[in-house]
Amino acid sequence: MSDRNRNQLPNNLPQLQNLIKRDPDSYFEEFQQQHRHYQSQLQVYQLKPTEHSKDLTDLTMFLCQIAHCYSKELSGLPIQLTDLLQRHGSQMNPDTRMVLCRGLIILRNRGLMSPTSLLELFFELFRCQDRALRQMLYNHIVSDIKSVNAKHKNNKLNTSLQNFMYRMLQDSSSVAARMSLNVMVELYKKNVWKDAKTVNVIVTGCFSKVTKIMVTAIKFFLGVDEEEDESDSEQDDEKIDPKHLLIADKVNKKTKKRKKKFQRAMKMVKKQKKKHKPETFNFSALHLVHDPQGFAEKLFKQLDKSNERFEVKLMTMNLISRLIGVHQLFLFNFYPYLQRFIQPHQREVTSVLLFAAQATHELVPPEIIQNMVKTIANNFVTERNSNEVMAVGMNAIREVCARCPLAMNSDLMQDLAQYKKYRNKAVVASARSLIQLYRSNNPELLHKKDRFLHSSSQGKPTEASVEVKVKQYGEVVAPDFVQGAEVLAEDSEEAGAESKTGKDDEWETASEDSDDSDGSWHDVHHSSDEAETVKDEDNPSKNLTSEEKKDRAAGISQSRLITQSEFQKIRLNQLQREIISAKPAKGKKRKFHEVETGESENCELISINRIESIQSRPRHDKEARMATVLAGKTPKEKIRDKKRKRNPKASTTNKEKARLKPYMMVKQKKGVRGKHKRSFREKQLALRDALIKKAKMKR
Repeated sequence: MSDRNRNQLPNNLPQLQNLIKRDPDSYFEEFQQQHRHYQSQLQVYQLKPTEHSKDLTDLTMFLCQIAHCYSKELSGLPIQLTDLLQRHGSQMNPDTRMVLCRGLIILRNRGLMSPTSLLELFFELFRCQDRALRQMLYNHIVSDIKSVNAKHKNNKLNTSLQNFMYRMLQDSSSVAARMSLNVMVELYKKNVWKDAKTVNVIVTGCFSKVTKIMVTAIKFFLGVDEEEDESDSEQDDEKIDPKHLLIADKVNKKTKKRKKKFQRAMKMVKKQKKKHKPETFNFSALHLVHDPQGFAEKLFKQLDKSNERFEVKLMTMNLISRLIGVHQLFLFNFYPYLQRFIQPHQREVTSVLLFAAQATHELVPPEIIQNMVKTIANNFVTERNSNEVMAVGMNAIREVCARCPLAMNSDLMQDLAQYKKYRNKAVVASARSLIQLYRSNNPELLHKKDRFLHSSSQGKPTEASVEVKVKQYGEVVAPDFVQGAEVLAEDSEEAGAESKTGKDDEWETASEDSDDSDGSWHDVHHSSDEAETVKDEDNPSKNLTSEEKKDRAAGISQSRLITQSEFQKIRLNQLQREIISAKPAKGKKRKFHEVETGESENCELISINRIESIQSRPRHDKEARMATVLAGKTPKEKIRDKKRKRNPKASTTNKEKARLKPYMMVKQKKGVRGKHKRSFREKQLALRDALIKKAKMKR
């Protein structure tokens, strides 16, 4: 019999695999033959597990591919491969180990083995010195856990794996511990394990003796709130308009190629519509820490004794400051530690100033923050430093005092306020922003002429400054109504009628010039029993005392819902009260657009731009000014005195040709002098002739 007619199935495993998947019963005998061959090869391999066996790897992949066809006969295959990797995984040949792991992944995808046993095995294989294997295992673990929790959370699996990962973080192999930490971080970012247990397991990574593990855990807490999914943002940028697609499909010629392109484009449009869903608010990882006070204390203790690089210390300081600011912790030794780095020549000093502002809150004793504010003022806000350094120091003081207003005393505040007339605009802008902050928080610390918006007010308080009350240390104000709601109508129907008629209130006319009042002041009537008020028929709150305003605001805010437009109306009214004097002088008026809003938002995270921002352009030196002048000039064309030819295609004259010829071609011709210097004798004769000629002319 020829070789063409022989049965090659026992030697051609891919062909046999294809036939078995189509008809398992017809090829059962061939399967049993290959299974017995696999058992014998497995026994031989266990005698020498360090050597590579191609027959064993081929048979393993063959059996894993058809395991779902003979599930009863191959029920022990996952256990055999798992035991083999557990006993000899570290000393196996890399190719053999990779094939066995891929076979287990195939069995897991077919649902022939539980995820717990496989994932725990893969976590242990992270100890192997094989980068390609670790990357493959990492991708499978993340995708498998994500698919298991896709429809509903598998709490039993998640709990067992999280407990196992907690033990892996303490593993002697730094590579295995770091890969386990990366898996948890990735699952948190993908909203699979976004719970408190995962966060607190990652907390233990911040105290690892391995620098890479510690840095990865710290970066997780510093970067989760700021990082976004870059892939989604890039895809959202390229949006497709379905109207253009429909018009183009109607106009263009109908072809199969254009029809397929149109269908693909419409699928992209549907995907974009699905992505535009309302965003859900997610708590940051710092809010899920069980013991933030103990976490911050351990981090600071580790930082104080650390010998790591300065970049690692900066990240640790950043995390501690965020913990203190978010949870309002008490860590008094942290502030003197920061003061050691608050020097203008210090590397990354603006980041240190940012950490000082983040670690400040109202519950910190003012005496501790005052020392830090004085350190910043003494080291930065002095004339021996450059203008940029002074502006940065003033901005840092503003950010610290915005979170702890009691950290400033009157003497220092009045000294800093004098820089509002400094020769540099950046320093002036920073000083004015600090003054504006204390105008709304504690005007008594300022000099009398600086307490209000303009010097033209001559020390007269505004309506808002009259009601300012300085909070003492530890005092908490919990209002039970919307402040400023007294300017609204008491009934929702009246409010709707006002919006339909389009009547503008008096506080709105202060922002623009109207024909009726021209922004002028109303008459003031004094009363012995009540405080002085301003009459205004449109605004019912103008004629009320402070207690009556509170009662009216409480009644309105507790009786009905307040719309967004009404909140805007309240805000505009509060801004107007900051510029309207409580005792206005005759003939003096203030415009609404003159309000300065330099307040700092008291948010958890502070942008570095609030400290590094310099609000004026530096003066140009001579080189910069000359570069600007030259850049604005247009190049002038060279003007030549040439006679225009009547015909541009005409040939040139002999004179023009001679002018363009090289010198060596024409130097021998008549009329061309040689280029040689006169000798000393020739110069004597020429001078003699010149003197004789001059003497004859005098006669």
